[in-house]
Amino acid sequence: MNAITTDTTTITVRRLGANEAAASAEALAEVLIDCVHGGASVSFMAPLPHDKALAFWRGVAEGVARNERVLLVAEDAAEGIVGTVQLITAMPDNQPHRADVAKMLVHRKARRQGVAQRLMAALDDAARSEGKSVLVLDTVTGGAAERLYERAGWQRVGTVPRYALMPDGAFCGTTFFYKHL
Repeated sequence: MNAITTDTTTITVRRLGANEAAASAEALAEVLIDCVHGGASVSFMAPLPHDKALAFWRGVAEGVARNERVLLVAEDAAEGIVGTVQLITAMPDNQPHRADVAKMLVHRKARRQGVAQRLMAALDDAARSEGKSVLVLDTVTGGAAERLYERAGWQRVGTVPRYALMPDGAFCGTTFFYKHL
């Protein structure tokens, strides 16, 4: 467990087991909805219906139960879950050393407090504990997350223009990164 103290609160980052992941689906859905409605291109279109967000997190909890993914959350003592990131560990037989990073989300009310940096550092630790030495992720080209990943030691591989859609339907490029642990 990692805790950071900001001017107004303490943020704790921790790994959720399957039961906790299922029990946290509602709070995680609220973070996802906030991020999508704030313009984050994270596989969903706006407006994101609550039931669709909830179904997504229930599926994530099932993946945690099957040991196919690791789910980390950042919690504020007063606000509850304010951020999350996943490590997808279920890989093909010829890639047992690799994992994908997915859904790095921080609620807009908790941004600029070091939450994302803390989640990414905890993710590195979780990957090591899972025996993973190569991590891969993608993010919106030109977004703030690119700078976050570069500061955290990730290496830019390249970009694909018009790879995905923003929540409002506009095309966006995607930049791919990797990190060796």
